[in-house]
Amino acid sequence: MKRQKRDRLARAQSQGYKAGLNGRSQDMCPHQQGDARSYWLGGWRDAIGDRESGLGLYSYK
Repeated sequence: MKRQKRDRLARAQSQGYKAGLNGRSQDMCPHQQGDARSYWLGGWRDAIGDRESGLGLYSYK
């Protein structure tokens, strides 16, 4: 049985979250447009909020 890949939108959100925790700019989003960009930016915004709340660099969602 083949292993199913993670949902691409969930992966985009996760990658955005990690980028935000590492202090990267939102301009570093690898997606040009569409749903994946929205999810990446959503994850990035969540991470920026978490950083401002005092969560450490090693706290991944």
